[in-house]
Amino acid sequence: MFEDLNEIVGEARAWRHHLHAQPELQFVETRTAEFVADKLRTFGLEPNQGLGGTGVVAVIEGNGTPGKSIGLRCELDALPIEEQTNVAYTSKTPGVMHACGHDGHMAMLLGAAKALSASRDFPGRVVVIFQPAEEFGGGGEKMIEQGLFEKFPVDEVYGIHNMPGIEAGKIAGVAGPVMAAARAWDLRIDGKGAHAGWPHTGIDSIAVAMDFINACNAIVARETDPIAAVVISPTQIHAGTNYNVIPQSVQVGGTIRTLSDEAMADVIERMQRVAKGLAIAKACEISLEVQSGYPVTVNPEVQVAAALRAVSVAFGSEVLETSCDPKMGTEDFSYMLNRKPGAYLFLGSGDVAPLHNPSYDFPDGILERGIATWVTIAQARTAA
Repeated sequence: MFEDLNEIVGEARAWRHHLHAQPELQFVETRTAEFVADKLRTFGLEPNQGLGGTGVVAVIEGNGTPGKSIGLRCELDALPIEEQTNVAYTSKTPGVMHACGHDGHMAMLLGAAKALSASRDFPGRVVVIFQPAEEFGGGGEKMIEQGLFEKFPVDEVYGIHNMPGIEAGKIAGVAGPVMAAARAWDLRIDGKGAHAGWPHTGIDSIAVAMDFINACNAIVARETDPIAAVVISPTQIHAGTNYNVIPQSVQVGGTIRTLSDEAMADVIERMQRVAKGLAIAKACEISLEVQSGYPVTVNPEVQVAAALRAVSVAFGSEVLETSCDPKMGTEDFSYMLNRKPGAYLFLGSGDVAPLHNPSYDFPDGILERGIATWVTIAQARTAA
């Protein structure tokens, strides 16, 4: 089948460029979903639309012989970032871009769906899943809540994400925790506003915020097992309206990342303790709210080994990247792996800008490997 991919790869490149130029944020991926559904119809499939809001699902029946039902999943949404790539197909939506490569993921899965639909050279069936709102919107969880696996039963489910820093075209997988749990947090400090020339008459909320951030750094550096993977990242600070006014209130926001639920609970408890202690020590009011978030993405050893073995047989063992470690990014594919066995793999995108960067552009050169990998996994695991 791989000999017939040249034409599909060319189409996939055009699909990606179109999707890249028309990015949409989580839960409003209406044009994107319709584009995907239209392409699936041209492959002779009957897409189901609307799960999780804008999700698209289609079933590809195999050659009629018994086999497993295998799910293949990608993402629809873009990010609220102003693009700085200067490519010909740059985003036409101000402040929104495909900075995580979901345009490439969609093109890969569409290409695989076309190849599998044309050949039907596999037993069982393949379910292609295009989910909304991966970027901290929990679209995968919402699809599951709305009956994804009841309406489209699968035995296993697989995901692939491009990964800068891994050699372009190489495939990597990690058994066990592969992507971190993540929780967003919001801290509010209410001190006492004052004139900047008389700071002693107030309670400086900005100084308290600095104390909190430094204490969070100490939680990671001095209160957490160095072997444990823990990241606390302040990502927002909102305070002040003038140069000569010490603000009354400060708001700080950020995320926590861990590779275990136990570590997450421990970090949250320590951060709450710091907030309460500072409130007493600085005679101010402090509230810390930690939002719900994605759990750890955990790869079952059997399925990740089987997927990598299939890739190795298809392309040679040299295509595998064996030195890959878990990543501290987060993934709502975790919800799917909590319900079904499967694997979350990385496709190397080489020496390019990092993910979530305004200069990132999914490299077209890895589309063929991505499509072929999807086809390989579908054929191998439906027959397992």
